[in-house]
Amino acid sequence: MKKIKIPAGEVVQDQRQKTGPCFQFKAITMSEYSKWYHPYAISEKYSERVAYYSMEFGVDHPLKIYSGGLGYLAGSHMRSAYELKQNLIGIGILWKFGYYDQVRNDDQSMRAQFQKKYYPFLEDTGIMVQVSIHGNLVWVKALVLKPEVFGTVPMYLLTTDIPENDYLSRTITHRLYDPEMPTRIAQSIVLGIGGAKVVETLGGAAIYHLNEAHALPLAFHLYDKYRDLHEVKKRLVFTTHTPEKAGNEEHGLDILEKMSFFGALSTAEACRITGTTGPVLNYTLAALRMSKKANGVSKLHGDVSRQMWSGYEGICEIKSITNAQNVNYWQNPDLRQALDAGDDEQLVQIKAEMKKPLFEVVADQTGKIFRTDVLTVVWARRFAAYKRADLLLHDLHRFFDLINKAGQPIQVIWAGKPYPFDFGAIDVFNRLVHLSYKLPNVAVLTGYEMSLSAKLKQGADIWLNTPRRPREASGTSGMTAAMNGAINLSIQDGWLPEFGRHAQNSFLLPIVDTALPDAQQDEQDYQNLMTILEQEIIPAYYQDRKKWVQVMKQSMTEVAGYFSSERMADEYYKLMYQEGKS
Repeated sequence: MKKIKIPAGEVVQDQRQKTGPCFQFKAITMSEYSKWYHPYAISEKYSERVAYYSMEFGVDHPLKIYSGGLGYLAGSHMRSAYELKQNLIGIGILWKFGYYDQVRNDDQSMRAQFQKKYYPFLEDTGIMVQVSIHGNLVWVKALVLKPEVFGTVPMYLLTTDIPENDYLSRTITHRLYDPEMPTRIAQSIVLGIGGAKVVETLGGAAIYHLNEAHALPLAFHLYDKYRDLHEVKKRLVFTTHTPEKAGNEEHGLDILEKMSFFGALSTAEACRITGTTGPVLNYTLAALRMSKKANGVSKLHGDVSRQMWSGYEGICEIKSITNAQNVNYWQNPDLRQALDAGDDEQLVQIKAEMKKPLFEVVADQTGKIFRTDVLTVVWARRFAAYKRADLLLHDLHRFFDLINKAGQPIQVIWAGKPYPFDFGAIDVFNRLVHLSYKLPNVAVLTGYEMSLSAKLKQGADIWLNTPRRPREASGTSGMTAAMNGAINLSIQDGWLPEFGRHAQNSFLLPIVDTALPDAQQDEQDYQNLMTILEQEIIPAYYQDRKKWVQVMKQSMTEVAGYFSSERMADEYYKLMYQEGKS
């Protein structure tokens, strides 16, 4: 099919309507969302136009365009921005196959299924733009998630899976975090440059916010537009989520040049403005050099990031804005009402009832019947090596003694998604499945999406968090668990040092020397973990209910204040978007 060239950023109306064997043409009414628009009066406190770019958003269960914590964080941000009536929009990608659907093989081991998704609640904005990928022009269509659907600011989701593109171009927006490097680079171009052109079509933004550096090509597009790095810095802010250099995405300049990563800029010019002197471009370092401000996602992570990048010239200030989650979305309102009323008996009764939906999932998937009066420990998050899902199993004999103690049993649930091509993490998941076969009080669940995540947090008594410190930048799952009466048992990493007070609102493992070999750190953390479980948590749950309820109440009360995403969304405006505005 011959394509008609139009100026980049111009609104194009898709006028084809399929009616039987042929196509007829029918004009489509322009969406009100084809220009910058919010269906509410913007708060004067938050009047600056902000476009927030994220590769994933965890907004609600039906919209599966997220993989884990980064998406959950971005989704809560979009909800709180809406509740505060901020002048902000989200820019993301409409993943045709999502991340993946986590299902089971015949032996109950995990299988990654890639299934097409359809979202009739999204509206076509009529906006189509073009981006250059590997020297070829690719069309990008923008659909909008309107605020009334899930209670978010307007969110523009980009897709290349449209008839105007060839097959290869259509696959760019198929899979979140595609395993093929050229596709991953193309996805960054679609989000960064395609997203920039969509925002320009809408009328432009004062601030462009990169939530992680995936959309880095946006910065090169802005430089091409203004031809002045100072002008780019006035408009660009950046949030980093990775606490170690090895985890920050980087690629060779040769492949980036071939893929048209730098847009209209030459590779030499891109290297000059990012201070790149070697053969590899580090996305995070480039973003730090092209932004006016950056932030880590907890106080500890901010400290780690400032230290990690301190030896590099030309980077911007790195602040700390601790991640948070949306209380209205995640917290059980009946539990909150009982807490506010000071009715401890009602609080305990509601918490027991909240376990039942989770235990129905356990019964359905595993055939095991869990009891609401038994201490329930949950480990649920993305499966990655540094998160140490199997730390609790360091000594199997001790684990079996723990879960089978007469009169004081515990139930343990694991859930979470490995990256679908991380076969080491998948092997850990499957070993847990096989271990659980003949244990009536141990379950490993699949289908880890937002709905199951909510059930796990509402059904847990103990929320177990075992990352190898300091590799967890924030880790927000413990926040939403605490909102629902689960008590954190955690390594002191990410957000926990700002919240946790041992035996008062959580249970915290002592900090081990991170200079030790990993095996020694694991051994020390394991011994500390088991000691706290055996000597503090289990006795409190079964023998000192007054103390248990007090810790639960203190946790719920304190987490809903500072760790609400309303505070976070407010801080982004004040500390990142507005501060230092010329």
